[in-house]
Amino acid sequence: MPARDTAWPAGTPCWVDYGVADLAAARTFYAELLGWEYTGGDPEFGGYLNAEKDGRRVAGLGPQMDEAGQPGWTTYFATDDADATVARIREAGGTVVVEPMQIGPMGRMVVALDPQGNAFGLWQAGEHTGVQRFGEPGSLVWNEAAVGDPEAARAFYSAVFGFEWDAMPGMEPYATFRIGDRPLGGMGGIQPGLPTGWATCFAVSSTDGAVATVESRGGKVLHPAEDSEFGRFAVVKDPWGAPFSVMEVPAEE
Repeated sequence: MPARDTAWPAGTPCWVDYGVADLAAARTFYAELLGWEYTGGDPEFGGYLNAEKDGRRVAGLGPQMDEAGQPGWTTYFATDDADATVARIREAGGTVVVEPMQIGPMGRMVVALDPQGNAFGLWQAGEHTGVQRFGEPGSLVWNEAAVGDPEAARAFYSAVFGFEWDAMPGMEPYATFRIGDRPLGGMGGIQPGLPTGWATCFAVSSTDGAVATVESRGGKVLHPAEDSEFGRFAVVKDPWGAPFSVMEVPAEE
């Protein structure tokens, strides 16, 4: 089982969380879909919950801060120095929405927008190091962005995080990004009817089963289940309008 209990290398998508108005209903929905259990919810942290799979953190859920906004999943990139990364964001033309904020002993967080208005976060680990399980059912498996100007976006994220890019032949302008040899995520253009900005993809044991669960609980399918060279995937929307993807991963032997 892929697991990690130490801080993620800088630039790695290390955490995802979700702000929703009906937190109780959302925790039930994702528990049924992804098999999550929850810890936290303390008033001193605004009722924020850590979703866990087999006793290890995989995502966060909390009350929606902007009640007029659209619920959605936020991708956080690991940083060793939030202040220095914030400076690079501004130098590259981005906007900082939430300045570096200490979350008790857990770590420091930032929320920012790239020059095209796509939201993302930073996480400087303290006691909370980010996801502890990944790449297996019920956990994060991939993060990617759909942007209006992929070339400009690649330049921005390279300036901020030092990403290098690898084109995907036949899938242009889609490209994966990495630091060193390990692919960390992807970026491509906007496709009609599909979400824009940073998207979260969760691993599941059955994409068709996950889609059926989403629909039966009031969610919608934005892109039906389809086989790809990476696995069977679908793009869905939860009952509150937050989009995300599911990807079938091979069962462990």
